Amino acid sequence: MIDHLVYAAPELEAAVLAVEQRFGVRAAGGGQHLGLGTHNRLLALGPRTYLEIIAPDPGQPDPELPRPFGVDGVTEPRLVGWAITCDDIVRARDGAAARGFDPGQVIDGQRRTASGEVLRWRLTSNALVGGVVPFLISWGDTPSPALSAPGGLVLESLHAEHPDPALIAGQFAALGTDVEVRLGSVPALVAQISGQTLR
Repeated sequence: MIDHLVYAAPELEAAVLAVEQRFGVRAAGGGQHLGLGTHNRLLALGPRTYLEIIAPDPGQPDPELPRPFGVDGVTEPRLVGWAITCDDIVRARDGAAARGFDPGQVIDGQRRTASGEVLRWRLTSNALVGGVVPFLISWGDTPSPALSAPGGLVLESLHAEHPDPALIAGQFAALGTDVEVRLGSVPALVAQISGQTLR
């Protein structure tokens, strides 16, 4: 199941405003990814699916490693990644590796909310580079962020585009997703959200 889509931008508030003007709903919540140099806002796309708008956080020092999802190189807002939810992430990761695609080691993630609460989750390390191939995520005892994010939008469809669709489709199958992969000149994610296309 699609957990969330990652929409990166060079500046968070400008991206939140642009998304609000386009879709009529203002992203809220989110917080800071401590040590990664990013912050985010969220929009629900269904009961357990959401859109994460992410950007460099000027309130944090520059991180030692590159910011996740290639955020440092983003000059225009665009979809840069997506996640598949799972209950047992170690089992899901090992299953994908056995089927021919290794999404990387399982690592811990956390985010501090505006109220100071720290939310925690686990994810596979391919999340750090982003791209059309999804990463795995497990929220454990943390409620899905979709439950508290502003609602009103629906993810109607998602597909990937890539110069080598067969390669990517094989990786998708290993991860247990049947999201379509189409031929495209450059790798891209294309979502249909409440009747509008977001790339």
